Amino acid sequence: MTTSASDRPEAGVDRKLLDILVCPITKGPLEFDASRQELISRGAKLAYPIRDGIPIMLPEEARKLG
Repeated sequence: MTTSASDRPEAGVDRKLLDILVCPITKGPLEFDASRQELISRGAKLAYPIRDGIPIMLPEEARKLG
């Protein structure tokens, strides 16, 4: 299976993957922050990092939002 360039944001994360991911704590939606390479969960007040195009969806790896 190949992914076209139009399916990938600038960071190389598959847009289809971003569409199905949810916060592991709240099960709510995530916002993609391309500049910080994070997925933001407003409900949990956490930012999950994206490393080498792979979302790290572990709460202990997430940055707490102020």
